[in-house]
Amino acid sequence: MLKTVLNVGCGQRAISILGTSLPADEWRELRLDIDPDVAPDIVASMTDMAPVPDGSVDAVWSSHNLEHLDPHEVPVTLREFLRVLKPGGTLLLTVPDLQAVAKLVAEDRLDEAVYECRQGPIRPLDVIYGYGPALAAGNRFMAHRTGFTPNLLGRLLQEAGFEPVAVWRRAAAYELQVKAFRPPASAAALEEFGSLLRTPALRTPALRTPAG
Repeated sequence: MLKTVLNVGCGQRAISILGTSLPADEWRELRLDIDPDVAPDIVASMTDMAPVPDGSVDAVWSSHNLEHLDPHEVPVTLREFLRVLKPGGTLLLTVPDLQAVAKLVAEDRLDEAVYECRQGPIRPLDVIYGYGPALAAGNRFMAHRTGFTPNLLGRLLQEAGFEPVAVWRRAAAYELQVKAFRPPASAAALEEFGSLLRTPALRTPALRTPAG
């Protein structure tokens, strides 16, 4: 039986996580977005995913979405992610690394292109406030309203009930990546998590290890 991944803030259908981040022969993708124009399977806000039953998905994937919330909405959303996951389910997150970008701002590089993505060049301005061309085109869903450092994000995840939690930096794209579990994590998941923590490239202060 295929496992289910809930892609929260999925965007356009042409952008799929299957076959790139997750094996297409093992997973089926359920797409959720607040914007009906992207034709998701479920139209809903990530702060209230009521159409998704409790404990119904094996994984939640959300890339560059939490930053579009107000700060007080982030804990609500993380609890929603926890709610829809099966016990032992996995949360995979990506958000901008505001701490890394702040260093560029301090160097007076606010309007300098610092990396390229599929949309085009990205500046610190885009990371902090939202992608400029999309905002100029009238897409207010793309505005950024909060930000994260590794320690803040790790603490928010643990307070929401995730354990264990790992947060690490992807420096080339000025972003933070997360792998976390709804307890109880399986023995296989914990073994994989331990391997992640032992990976030399990920031994950074950004990592959060299991409590205790």
